[in-house]
Amino acid sequence: MAGTVSMTSTVPLPRRPVDPETPARPDGPDGRPDPDVRARHWYENDLGWPTVPGRPLRLVTGVRFDVLDVPAEAGAAALRHLVPDSPVARRGDRMRLLVAAGSAEELPEVLDWLEWGALALDLRALGTGGLMQAPLLPGRACAGDGADAAEGAAVWLRPPSPGCEVEASLPALPAMEGLGGTPDLVRLVDTVAAQCHRVRLRRASAPSPACRRNQPLAFS
Repeated sequence: MAGTVSMTSTVPLPRRPVDPETPARPDGPDGRPDPDVRARHWYENDLGWPTVPGRPLRLVTGVRFDVLDVPAEAGAAALRHLVPDSPVARRGDRMRLLVAAGSAEELPEVLDWLEWGALALDLRALGTGGLMQAPLLPGRACAGDGADAAEGAAVWLRPPSPGCEVEASLPALPAMEGLGGTPDLVRLVDTVAAQCHRVRLRRASAPSPACRRNQPLAFS
């Protein structure tokens, strides 16, 4: 790569101390289990991931991880570059690949080095100051074909594991110190970019619905 791409590794934030009076299953104001309260408790206390107030529940990016937001088809082709415990989410026809914090800032340079920078790719990155809708808690939906995914709710394809530091499983630049053995961010980006380009070409060459309606019927 021309020049040296550097990225400062992020020290994980400490998990929020558990209040001894907080129930194991957080409840809502009426005393009944509240899915949103429970989800916020799981993300903040079990995973140590910061969230923001309000609904829907949203996760802060750029602290523990960044996100590559790509078409689901492109993301599926890139899964081979991830380790099994690298978190991956899906919302509708979009897939969200969690990558090392700081990757969003490095993405333009990586794309340029790979010679993808001049093309308009359906590839977005969320980093410092960004927000991602929190996927439903694991077990609440079938990520592959569940109703929640079809209705636009974010779901986990590969959920994070409480008690495990997510940083070790996230794709990062090979030159990053202290993260040896992590998946290669450059290979991941190259695969995703190539797939995004293929999706774009296929959509551009497909006839519009109006054209298909106006095509004469062929009879033998």
